[in-house]
Amino acid sequence: MDSSLACLLFSLFLLPCSLLAQNTGNIVVGSSLTAGDNKARPWLSPSEDFAFGFRQLDKKELYWLAIWYNKIPTETIVWYANGDNPAPPRSKLELTADRGLVLTSPQGAEIWKSGINLGEASNGFMNDTGNFIVSNSSSEILWQSFDHPTDTLLPGQTLERGGQILSSRLTETNFSRGRFQFRLIPDGNAVLNTNNLPTGYAYEAYFRSNTADSNLSNAGLRVVFNDSGYLYVLRASGKQELLSPGRLVSAEENYYRVTLNFDGVFIQYSHPKDSTGNEVNWSVIRTMPGNICTDINGQVGTGPCGFNGVCRLGADQRPICSCPERFSLLDPNDAYGGCRPDFNAQFCEEDVSNSPEDFDFLELDDTDWTTSEYEWYEPFNVEECQNACIEDCFCNTFIKVRKGNYTIRGPPLLPSSTPNEKKNNDTLVLMLSVLLGGVVLVNLVSVFYYFFIYHKKSKKATQATEIAAESNLRCFSYKELFIATNGFKEMAGRGSFGIVYKGEIEMDTKVPVAVKKLNTIVEDGEKEFRTEVKVIGQTHHKNLVRLVGFCDEGQHRLLVYEFLSNGALANFLFTKATLNWNQRIRIAFGIARGLVYLHEDCSTQIIHCDIKPQNILLDDYCNAKIADFGLAKLLVLDQSQTFTAIRGTKGYVAPEWFRNMPVTVKADVYSFGVLLLEIISGRKCVDTEVSEERAILVDWAYDCYQEGRISALVEDDEEAMNDMKKIERFVMVAIWCIQEDPALRPTMKMVVLMLEGIVQVTAPPCPCPFSTVVS
Repeated sequence: MDSSLACLLFSLFLLPCSLLAQNTGNIVVGSSLTAGDNKARPWLSPSEDFAFGFRQLDKKELYWLAIWYNKIPTETIVWYANGDNPAPPRSKLELTADRGLVLTSPQGAEIWKSGINLGEASNGFMNDTGNFIVSNSSSEILWQSFDHPTDTLLPGQTLERGGQILSSRLTETNFSRGRFQFRLIPDGNAVLNTNNLPTGYAYEAYFRSNTADSNLSNAGLRVVFNDSGYLYVLRASGKQELLSPGRLVSAEENYYRVTLNFDGVFIQYSHPKDSTGNEVNWSVIRTMPGNICTDINGQVGTGPCGFNGVCRLGADQRPICSCPERFSLLDPNDAYGGCRPDFNAQFCEEDVSNSPEDFDFLELDDTDWTTSEYEWYEPFNVEECQNACIEDCFCNTFIKVRKGNYTIRGPPLLPSSTPNEKKNNDTLVLMLSVLLGGVVLVNLVSVFYYFFIYHKKSKKATQATEIAAESNLRCFSYKELFIATNGFKEMAGRGSFGIVYKGEIEMDTKVPVAVKKLNTIVEDGEKEFRTEVKVIGQTHHKNLVRLVGFCDEGQHRLLVYEFLSNGALANFLFTKATLNWNQRIRIAFGIARGLVYLHEDCSTQIIHCDIKPQNILLDDYCNAKIADFGLAKLLVLDQSQTFTAIRGTKGYVAPEWFRNMPVTVKADVYSFGVLLLEIISGRKCVDTEVSEERAILVDWAYDCYQEGRISALVEDDEEAMNDMKKIERFVMVAIWCIQEDPALRPTMKMVVLMLEGIVQVTAPPCPCPFSTVVS
């Protein structure tokens, strides 16, 4: 055979493989796909498990750029690029060198682009994890779909704290941004929440992972969906908090995904890989929250069924929405879009007498009618708010009137002698009707307002005034604090009873403040709040954080404290931004003196109950101030002890909390002893990342003292090593403070005297003889 002919045949033989290679795995710059071109294959991953290209999901001639499971018959899209702006037929997707992936209309207008961060793109790659990557010639990733999730997470994908947001679709077939979000917020909690669609304003969470911590080094750091199919929150300390159930089916034999559905239910699914050609549905592994119908109960926004909708939970834990009797869907094609009444509202028509016979009541069994039927438009100006109101038939923010010369139709009036007289009579009757109805309505509203609203508000306002007068504090309105914190935008930390936000208030000049927004779910929270305001407002000591004011308005209870620029002691003790030995000494003395004041010198004795580095704040000069009295147990003067539920933080909690023993001020002495050892050594009281010998600081410190090697506690600190006499005294004081028997612990006043060297410190006994097991 002629060699050239052989080469030609060989080339023809390789042609299909070459064409296939262009659509599987690696994609070179210049490659393109066209929407509606049925002959072109999508870009496939090497195993062909995933495909990247255009999908047409409804009868309209519109396409979504998407990634989907390629081998299973169930249509499942896991990522999409142009949800808010679908592409018309013949739109083109091209991989370019300078802009990455670019989607253009048939006329050449840009619809969407991925963008690239570094250098020039050389190729793209659809990999077997479902992640499409754009990289340069050095294989550096310039862009990847995993960094821009839509409504689904795949194994190997993560969400960072304060970073990416998972957003639901608007409806099952509308890929615009929906009303539900999943994200890891700055305090470390993974949350599900609704949001206001026009502005994106996030409402109260209806699911939390409970991985927040005032110590951010232990708070949730990222959400991880690992290759084995387990979804968990990874704490900064390395601990994993599972969101998946205990045991899963094999990841080698099953696909996994977690999807935030358009109805707000976050579901983890599995699907067998060997189901090609068989109609097998996705199996539900876990749904979050447990009941979407009842778990959304915030103060604003709506549930999954919209305004006036009735929600019923289906067998698959998804909501089934319907309208009450004599209500109809606002949009006949959207069962989740809310309901409108089929009748005229009271006082709306002139020919309705508004007598009791004209109205009826319907009973809805086992129905919890939501109170969160309002949207929060922020940031919005007046014009934008008016436009939103015009488009919303439920709007009650403004008085909405129809333009033009429209009149209310009613029954015919008595004939008059002349057209002018008729007109005057019409006007008179109309005015009298409106006036009479208005008087009745105003009286009814006034009575209701006085007895149910004004009376309550007046009582609360009086109480707030009394508190302000007694404690010399400023009483703020919620609006003032909302403005002062720029809408509670900048979180400064998380306290025992709520989140702390940074703000500025006007007091001759702009003064920085820390606003603590208290949780509304605390039992007897309102009573405790008033007690806290009265007592803390009357405390004055240089080593206590000063309370500036408060807000007690409706459901809003907030405390306004002075803002300390250096933040928490924890930021310095356990990081590279260390404090020198003399600063640490001064801080220890400051904390001790502040506790003496709380225990013995202020008008009402206060047990703090949560002394730890996160609750010690430092001013510009690193002076220590005790913060967060939210967990403090306030005692009246004739009490010396109290029994109550365990309060405090692991590692700092005194043993008596766990033994149903009386809890006294000695509980704070124990916590101070632990904190003092942390200040001396710069080590955490519980640290699983060090050797077993040093993991529990109080045990290791006592061993070092017993064995005469106290220097090991400060071995990396030359300044401290040169002051070993003081270190030995401080360690001995700390061991006295952490005695298991509260009676053996000194008072805080005695602690100060021992630290100062005024009172001699004797050798302390073993701090935990009751817990020691002798073999």
